[in-house]
Amino acid sequence: MKLFKKLLIIFLILLVVAFSMIFMVGFGYYSNTLKEKPLVSRVEEITNKEHYTSFDDLPSNYINAVIAVEDHRYYEHGPIDPIGIARAFYTNIRDGEFDEGGSSITQQVAKNVVFNQDKTLIRKLGEVFAAYDLEKNYSKNEIFALYVNSSYFGDGYYCIYDASKGYYQKEPKYLTLSEATMLAGVPNAPSLYSPTVNLDLAKKRQKHVLNKMVEYGYITQEEADTVK
Repeated sequence: MKLFKKLLIIFLILLVVAFSMIFMVGFGYYSNTLKEKPLVSRVEEITNKEHYTSFDDLPSNYINAVIAVEDHRYYEHGPIDPIGIARAFYTNIRDGEFDEGGSSITQQVAKNVVFNQDKTLIRKLGEVFAAYDLEKNYSKNEIFALYVNSSYFGDGYYCIYDASKGYYQKEPKYLTLSEATMLAGVPNAPSLYSPTVNLDLAKKRQKHVLNKMVEYGYITQEEADTVK
């Protein structure tokens, strides 16, 4: 019994040390990145773009579509969503596909605005600290706008305005439900889901978006079926 208690104490100490090291590495990486350019300057680069689209200029169907497919608890959780991470892992394993990601919208903004797209563990650690910093300084609506104004939509379109004008020749506020759900699905994998790259895959992704909107009560099944 004494041996078990000693081993348990040692394990807990090692666990604390490991988490402390992870914390220091992630925070250090984020801090060094900000030395190159502060967070506020990075955000201003997005908001000062000629075709920046504010949250109020986005149609509700598009906002709901993005939230439904990317982070349906966006307004309920903090910078990260442990429940969403666990659920995405389970769903992807169960279905044998990787349709769901575990990153919150805020984490994706951190990736787009603060870091590069390299899929390294150290960047993921820094991403968490950036996400907390974003939510400390900006509202959920402001962060959502940053997300759609910094995401890649394929075909050289790096914001929702350019994607809407490029694919549909209209400003985002005029997008129909069909168009909104198509664009909401593209940033997950632009090289696959861009409608000009593979229309069949783009439509499959769109159906996934529509199903999520039905699941979370944004539209009716009849509305989804009409678009499909």
